[in-house]
Amino acid sequence: MDTSEKIEAYFAEEHHFKKAIGQLRDLVLKTDVVETYKWNFPTYTITKKNVLAICKFKNHFGIWFFNGVFLSDPGNIFENAQEGKTQAMRHWKFFSEKDIDPIKVSAYINEAIENQKKGIELARSPKSKITCVTVPPELENVFKAQPKVKGCFKKLSPYKQKEYAEYIANAKREQTKASRMGKILPMIIEGKGLNDLYR
Repeated sequence: MDTSEKIEAYFAEEHHFKKAIGQLRDLVLKTDVVETYKWNFPTYTITKKNVLAICKFKNHFGIWFFNGVFLSDPGNIFENAQEGKTQAMRHWKFFSEKDIDPIKVSAYINEAIENQKKGIELARSPKSKITCVTVPPELENVFKAQPKVKGCFKKLSPYKQKEYAEYIANAKREQTKASRMGKILPMIIEGKGLNDLYR
């Protein structure tokens, strides 16, 4: 499917928030953003810079503002997209179609667009060079049993390798480690980083 087909499929899919995300889309498309599709979500850009994305999940739907940290947020509604990981992105969650106040939502969208036009965005801090990644025993065991996974892991940047290693090493319980392993192995094989969705 091309980009436009993916977008239409996303909004046409039967989902209990189908009508609600359609309303958000209508509000966004009243502006001069460009609609595209990234990270499996409809994403909206200005001069090829990400401004926001519309997302739907099992229990909520919402808008990701890529540089939401710079929005005034008078309603104090934002959540950090992933605490401790994301610096600029902010998430506005909705739990019902009734939560959508078109005037309020449009004000946030327009402020985000104006900020992007002005070039207001978080400057990327240079990442310190990672020279050595300590791989936890759980991952080492998988590498021994599945050389393909090890090969895919080695192709990742040292920074992404470190994120995966810490994700497993920081789990306290064996059950949590096992659950996390099940989540990350397909991502490693696909060449994805743990937090690519939030970057």
